[in-house]
Amino acid sequence: MSISEEIFSRDIIKKYSNNEVTIVWQPNKCCKSGICVKGCPEVFKPTKRPWIQPENSTTEKIIETVKKCPTQALTYYFN
Repeated sequence: MSISEEIFSRDIIKKYSNNEVTIVWQPNKCCKSGICVKGCPEVFKPTKRPWIQPENSTTEKIIETVKKCPTQALTYYFN
């Protein structure tokens, strides 16, 4: 198995919270559609680290955007 195959075979899960809701990101599921960035650019900033900044928007807007993720690479739960 190559290094890139090994990296993509891992189940990486990252979590980002605004204290009301936690965004769960699974990069291996991401198809890079850009729906999150277009829908809520104040939260989803691919050129920044961390690239998900939930403190920059309302919980309602975050949920609305996350629900549109076509591969469910982004999900959420209430804290």
